[in-house]
Order: sequence, then C-alpha cells, then structure tokens
Amino acid sequence: MLDRTENIAAAVENWLAQFEDALTMPDDIGLKALFHPDSYWRDVLALSWTLQTINGRDAVLKTLKAQAAQAAPSGFAIDPDRAAPRWVTRAGTSSIEAIFRFETALGRGDGILRLIPDAANGNRLKAWTLLTALEELKGFEEQLGVARPRGSAYSRDFRGPNWLDLRKIATDYTDRDPTVLVIGGGQSGLCIAARLKQLQVDTLIVDRELRIGDNWRKRYHALTLHNQVQVNHLPYMLFPPNWPTYIPKDKLANWFEAYVESMELNFWTGTEFEGGSYDENEGRWTVTLRRADGSQRTMRPRHVVLATGVSGIPSLPDIPSLKNFAGSVIHSSQYTDGEEWKGKKALVIGTGNSGHDIAQDLHSSGAEVTMVQRSSTLVVSIEPSAQLVYSPYNEGTLEDNDLIAVSMPLELARRSHALTSDKSRELDKDLLAGLERVGFKLDFGEDNTGWQFKYLTRGGGYYFNVGCSDLLIKGAIKLKQFADIDGFVADGARMNDGKIITADLIVLATGYKRQEELVRKLFGDAIEQRVGTIWGFGEAQELRNMYVRTGQPGLWFIAGGLAQCRIGSKHLALQIKAIEEGLIPRVVNSTMPETAVA
Repeated sequence: MLDRTENIAAAVENWLAQFEDALTMPDDIGLKALFHPDSYWRDVLALSWTLQTINGRDAVLKTLKAQAAQAAPSGFAIDPDRAAPRWVTRAGTSSIEAIFRFETALGRGDGILRLIPDAANGNRLKAWTLLTALEELKGFEEQLGVARPRGSAYSRDFRGPNWLDLRKIATDYTDRDPTVLVIGGGQSGLCIAARLKQLQVDTLIVDRELRIGDNWRKRYHALTLHNQVQVNHLPYMLFPPNWPTYIPKDKLANWFEAYVESMELNFWTGTEFEGGSYDENEGRWTVTLRRADGSQRTMRPRHVVLATGVSGIPSLPDIPSLKNFAGSVIHSSQYTDGEEWKGKKALVIGTGNSGHDIAQDLHSSGAEVTMVQRSSTLVVSIEPSAQLVYSPYNEGTLEDNDLIAVSMPLELARRSHALTSDKSRELDKDLLAGLERVGFKLDFGEDNTGWQFKYLTRGGGYYFNVGCSDLLIKGAIKLKQFADIDGFVADGARMNDGKIITADLIVLATGYKRQEELVRKLFGDAIEQRVGTIWGFGEAQELRNMYVRTGQPGLWFIAGGLAQCRIGSKHLALQIKAIEEGLIPRVVNSTMPETAVA
C-alpha cells in the first residue's frame, strides 16, 4: 500500500494524466482501465450543466465520453492550494482522496478523485468516485481578494452621488426591474443573492417580515441552532471566531442584518409576493408585490428564485373534533414563549424538533405538558451523535469540506449515514432504552440512514435531544400516543378509555406542507404541474428541482440549512449567470446547440 505522501501524489498525478489523455481517444479502452467496475461519477455543472450522479463503470464511461466531447475538459492537476492527497475512509471504504483542478471550454473547476485497488486487476489503483464541479466562468470571475473592485478612491466625483446615494438608487428600483427576484430573506435567500451579487447579476430580495432576520428572530424564545457554528457560515463572510458553538436565533438574525448591509444586498422588507405569470416569448415574469404601506408594484424579472425554505405553509392535520376544544389552538410556527402558560396545561401534538423544544420550553415556564406522538420519531443526542455527520468540518478548510460534502454520490452517502446511525445508536443506547420504556416509538430513518436523510427526504421527523427526552423518561413531561385519543372535547383530549386529559393550550407541531402547495398558490396549477415534485430524491439521485433548472423556465428553488444553502447557492448562481450571458439555454433539454456547455 502506498503510504508516503510523495508516492500518493505521484499515483494521483499519473491517474489524472492518463485520464486526460483517455478522454481524447476515439475508444473507451483507456478510460475503462482507469475506473473500478463499482465506480461513481458526480458532475456538478462542469460537463453536464446540471447536477447528475452516474453509477457503474459502463454508465460512467458512456456519459463521461459524450459530455467531455462537448465540454473539452483539460489541465487536470492536483490543486496545490487544497488539502494534499491522502488516505481516508469514506462510507466504510479506505481510499486515496485527492482534490484536483481543471478547465473546460467555458469555465474552471475543482474535483475530488478517490482511488482504490482493483483486486481483479493486480490491485491497480482505479477510480472509485470522481467529482467534477464548476467553480467559475471564464471572463466572469468573482471580484474577490486581489481582484476586488477598486472603488472611486482614484477618480472621485465630488459633485456626483457618493456610495450611499448609489446604494439607495440600487435598492429603490425606481427606474428598472431586477434581473432576479428572490422570494424569502432567510439563509437561502441571502446566500443566492450574495452569490449573484458577486457575479454582477442585479438581484432583489423580498420578504414579508418587517425586519431582516425576523424569520429567525420571531421563532420561539429558547431556539438555538442544532448544528455547530463551523458548519453554518454564509458565503464570503465567516462568523467571528469568538462565536458560541451553537448560535442563538437572535444572534443569527442580527447577523443577517449585518450581512445584508456588508454584502450590499438589495432587500425589501414588509413586501408580500402575491403571485406571477410567465411570458414564454419574452422569457420574463410579470409579478405583483405588495409593500408594507399597502401599495402595489409590478415587476418583470427574468428569474424568480423561491427561497422560502422547506418550511413554507403550515400543515394543519384534519382533526374534526378539534373544533370542540374550548382552549387555544396554535401551530408551532405561531409559538413564541411559554411564560404566558405558567401554571396551565398544554398538549403538544408532534414529536419532531419543534414539538420537543416547545414542550421543554413550556415545561421550563411552569406549564404541565403532555406530548402526543403521531408516528415514530428518530432521536439522537445533540452531542456527539447529531454532530457525527459534520465531523469533517472539525478540521481542514471550509472550501475543502464543502467540496467533500458535494463529492459523495447518493448511494455512498446513504451507506455512510447508515454507518453513522449505527454509531449513534450505540452512543445513545441508554437514552433510547429509556424512551422505549415510557412508550416512545423510535425509528432510525429509511434503511437506517439517520436524521439527515430524514430531512432530505421529508424535511423532519427527528429530534436532537437537548433535554426533552430526559424529561419524558423521568415523567416530568407526559407522553401519549395519538392513536389512543378518541377525540377532542371542550376540556382537552378524550382517550379511548374515556379518561380526559385536560388542557388550556394545544400546539400543533405538525410540520409544513410540501413546496408544491406554495408553487400552486403563487403561480397556479399549470406551473406547479410543469415543475413537479420538489425536494426528496428521484431516479436521478439528486434532490428534485433544487439548485437546477426546472421544467418551468426562470423558476428556481433553493432551500436547506445554512451549509446546504451556502453550497447550493453557488451552483444555482452559476447557472443563472450562464443563462444571462447566453452560455446555456434557459430551457432544460432545449433544442439550442449544446456547444454552450462548460
């Protein structure tokens, strides 16, 4: 086995050189010798202008050869500015992992190669996984660092508008429409707007809240992020090094305000997006915005980005008898603080993160709380179990770790998360046993793939224990199963045995409707059907309709946690820029000649 750094690097350089040569050959013989039979290729825009994952050597070679002929990739070499090639273990398999760089006809890219020995071929090192990812477009590079804009220091116009005047003109949109309209000013909206700003694409964010950051600031009083600070940076501006490991909601909300100001993002608060229609001939939307003062503004952007997150319209379960309840009924999105319920009785229906956190907050405020479980729930301790999936971010650079995250094909990511889930279950065995003793129904995700795949497939269904599970085990918070409730009466919930669980408050921690519902509400049935399913994984092994061109030209989707939005926003922004510069068609599978592939 190669174990010296120079030997590992030489093996990688040799493979990359052979790979580049083989791509230009008329047959597949050279390429076939470089890939393991059980190999994977993930391309992020670089050769395909979409996000795609190909499994198996024969399928990889067929697609790679066809797309490389159009994209003309070249200059494959180890990137000296990134982590050096090294042995790692990914998805339970030991491999040489190397970060490389390359160019295409229109862009520059980064990639990750993983080599493993092929026992059937004399242990020759062959590609197990390959990532090719577009990083920038030639001629449209971001103006960062030494390439930063010079400003007006050397050509000051003392009679003309200053920086503040120009920012006001840019933000007011009195004489123009934005090229891109972003709906939603949370992390997804800020990330895509910041990326587009650096690519010099005129972008406006609109949000119905009256203050930037209110989408976090108005959440329940005790909320903090459940993953750690090193994972959650926004593009271009890292959180200060003295920030706490787990960021409080109000601290994050205030950072959003500072971010918008520092990154010079155009943002309209108190603005409701009322809907829009698309003109196929002109390639533009006609949309209606209602401002805080009640006035309306019609705009005609070329692109609309729906950045409202996975959590859009609250999902209210159909419980006919709930109308009999005489107390207060609220959705978890309306919950703010437990102090007003001190000494009262509360039922919290739902056992995801929000349900647990709200139940714990009510209990801490002196309320008598009963949680009602509707379906099995995945539970992991906040530390270390919930953080295991982010362990690569504890070392190395953010850029390297983001690329590593992107590089894992779906099948291997599922395998990796199943291994992590096994480790979590062992670490949390006492906690889980205690929950089972009190009747809590547990699961560990589809095929044991853990909490993150629950999020990626359904947007919830799990809880990071920060104390509520312990309260359930001790009996300080009671637990009931929804199936044991016969119906609701004026005083509370009547159980199947006739007993009444009295309550003053019922909190429906029942999640949110799928994004398709919001698309239908804003754009109508035809566009919703044209787009199709959003979120979750389809046959293409990628999140459906996320960060890529959709069946509806000019309509884009971005959602997820801060890390996911930081990564996905780059991919989305590059596509919009490429469309605006005429490098790729705005319609997927257009008849436009495919010479416009980076």
